[in-house]
Amino acid sequence: MTKKIFRTISAVGISVFLASALLFMTVLYDYFSGVQQRQLRIQTDLAAQGVQDESLQYLEGLDIQNCRITWIGTDGSVIYDSVSDAGDMENHLEREEVKEAFTEGNGESSRYSTTLTERYLYSAKRLSDGTVLRLSVTQHSLFVLTLGMLQPICVIFAIAVILSIVLASRLSKKIVKPLNELNLDDPLSNDGYSELSPLLHRIDVQQRQIKRQTEEMRRKQSEFDTVTGGMTEGLVLLNRKGEILSINRAASELFDIESSAVGKDILSVSRNPALTALLHKVENGEHAETVIDFSVGTYQLDASPVLSGGEMTGTVLLLLDVTEKEKNEQMRREFTANVSHELKTPLHTISGCAELLVNGMVKPGDIPNFSKQIYTEAGRMIRLVEDIIKLSHLDEGADDMKWEETDLFSIADDVVTALAPEAERAAIRIELHGEHAVLYGIPQLLGSIVYNLCDNAIKYNRKGGSVSVTLRAEDELVTLIVTDTGIGIPAEHQERIFERFYRVDKSHSKETGGTGLGLSIVKHAARLHGAAIELRSMVNSGTTITVIFPRNT
Repeated sequence: MTKKIFRTISAVGISVFLASALLFMTVLYDYFSGVQQRQLRIQTDLAAQGVQDESLQYLEGLDIQNCRITWIGTDGSVIYDSVSDAGDMENHLEREEVKEAFTEGNGESSRYSTTLTERYLYSAKRLSDGTVLRLSVTQHSLFVLTLGMLQPICVIFAIAVILSIVLASRLSKKIVKPLNELNLDDPLSNDGYSELSPLLHRIDVQQRQIKRQTEEMRRKQSEFDTVTGGMTEGLVLLNRKGEILSINRAASELFDIESSAVGKDILSVSRNPALTALLHKVENGEHAETVIDFSVGTYQLDASPVLSGGEMTGTVLLLLDVTEKEKNEQMRREFTANVSHELKTPLHTISGCAELLVNGMVKPGDIPNFSKQIYTEAGRMIRLVEDIIKLSHLDEGADDMKWEETDLFSIADDVVTALAPEAERAAIRIELHGEHAVLYGIPQLLGSIVYNLCDNAIKYNRKGGSVSVTLRAEDELVTLIVTDTGIGIPAEHQERIFERFYRVDKSHSKETGGTGLGLSIVKHAARLHGAAIELRSMVNSGTTITVIFPRNT
């Protein structure tokens, strides 16, 4: 702005100087031309008087240097000329000043030379005899006079330019200084130019509006950051160029992107191929989704275009944790396959035995054995179906089952008594130790926990082995401990034995007639009671499973 003011003032100063100089010289030139014309008229009057008194002798006796005298007859012919031969000169009857003198008595005119470098002033007076006496002088034109004064004019012009520059510089700085010192944070406190008051008031109003809008935007941004920052889902906002506008903490961790990446192209900071392919699909303005495996789990990535006026202005990326969903889906598929397999085996046995019996291909003495086989496999199927139903019931929360104060020691005593014949047949000693332990729970499920743990302890034991069931009651906890001296569980299988249909030794499980769902029922029933399960086992040394219940669930 200072430069602009400086240039403007300098240009105005120089222009004013040039215009003033031109005007001054023009006015001065016109003034002196008028003076010279009046002097010429006086001289004409004096010369006319002399000619009237002395005729031609007067003219011939004059010493003329700066003036030309011409005496013209009544017919326009030249009688006398002080410069040229009168006989060689043309008729002057049509000359402007001569014509005016013949009619008016006096005449004046001025004419430029063909080169415009000289100007001729004429003054004519009619004499008493009807002739006309004319005097003329030569005057330089304004252009010639200007050229003649070029050197002093240039000096004056240079001085004027320098003064204009100096004054313009000082004046521009003086004008701009109050503007540079304006306090825009508090516009109304400025004491500068009064002409700026409307502008400063407008700025003050706009600043208050901007401040309110900025505070509102910060508040909304803070709320947005708080909401998105606490989300377990990842959220990324992109503009139409794929540049990151916002990214929450969860998405930053998943894509391994720093929060400082805002403003950068997401594909330049994350080279995930699945993300690249997804964004290419969204470019057409259609919703797209895919599943991406990260180191921390499996996530479903949903990409939705943001449309405005029918044009895509950005993209919203939402990452949903589907790790548990995928795991459950995998478990469902495995469960379905296992159930199908577990049901198919006894059904084939039953179908085969029944087919042989129907076709009369079994000897009368073998019919009891075939019937027993059918009965055994049918019972196995019934137990399997009952366990599946029980597990499904537990998955749904067992809301229809009654909670009540229950003595776990009494339940364990009933289970030990019920399993004593089976333990005796397997030559295994089963014992109950401890004290009465009352807790708030579902008796049927607590019985299932104790029964399945003890049943497994008997089935996977050795002849002459033992099973010990211990109950401990503390202030807030009830502890159930089932210890056996059986074959033990290898370390690599211990984490999975509570999964459905998981068996360490499938051949041994088939011999014992287990369904593979017992420990899974234990896990779900314990979880429903808020209990924790601990497992300690060594191969060929036995297994100890501890279930710790809270007294009040």
